[in-house]
Amino acid sequence: MSSKTQGYFYVLITMSIWGGFTILSRLNAQWHISAWDITAIRFALASLILMPILVYRKDTAFLWKKEPIVLALFGGVGYCLTVYSAFLYAPAAHGAIFLNGCIPLFTAIAAYVLYRQPFDRHMWLSLVIMLLSLGGMAYLLTLHNHTALGLGDALFVLGALCWGIFTSLLRRTHLSAWHAMSGVAIWSTLIYLPLYLIFFPKHLDQVEPLHLAIEGIFHGVFVVLIATLTYVEAIKRLGAFKTGSLVTLAPFISAVLAVPLLNEALNPAIVLGLIGMGIGALQPWRWFRRNQLGDT
Repeated sequence: MSSKTQGYFYVLITMSIWGGFTILSRLNAQWHISAWDITAIRFALASLILMPILVYRKDTAFLWKKEPIVLALFGGVGYCLTVYSAFLYAPAAHGAIFLNGCIPLFTAIAAYVLYRQPFDRHMWLSLVIMLLSLGGMAYLLTLHNHTALGLGDALFVLGALCWGIFTSLLRRTHLSAWHAMSGVAIWSTLIYLPLYLIFFPKHLDQVEPLHLAIEGIFHGVFVVLIATLTYVEAIKRLGAFKTGSLVTLAPFISAVLAVPLLNEALNPAIVLGLIGMGIGALQPWRWFRRNQLGDT
């Protein structure tokens, strides 16, 4: 198997997991699993797997640096609480639009605010497309007496902001993918779990054990561990832009699949939002320039 073929294989695994994240996060609402509970399960399970490995390898020194702690606050606790909460109030299509569509935008904004990294012409074009699609979506929603932005959508936007800050900070750290993944999981557990146990409501006894097992294994193992590693391996073989574009497509596909799988509805406003935000996030015009398909 060639390196390129391996790259597409890793992309396929990552896309499947990222697409499943949208569907299974939305299922939390139907299975009555709260955002507080699934966040605790996700971090606790990942840490139980990672910590023994780090101790066995005598590879724990990096945990005492400030970078994993800061990354955990934004890419761990902040992102998970906002996104899991959002899926309790808004359908999968809204997650694709307001979360995955806005992540590239907020990543660029965070890079500018934190490091004065200017927008390139691709991001300016994406910004225009996104604003036009959101404006058109809002107009179509108001025509049918729907609110343009609900609580779930606002939480998706906040989650995109958390992930944008996390991504920008991650680019400036010297942590490997393994250390970044392990540090975020373990410090998120250390920060969040005491707060969860003392202050937050718990409804685990009201949930089917099978549903808890499915969600726990998927979010704690597949999302945190497997998808991170396959994403990094895909980048090594295909480049950052091509890999990022392909895996970003997964949530938009999941939004369409949620119609038959979760019995969610699509209307012209949501379709416009999906198309516009998808184009803005994927930047398909760059695929026609050979020099843009590498590691950019």
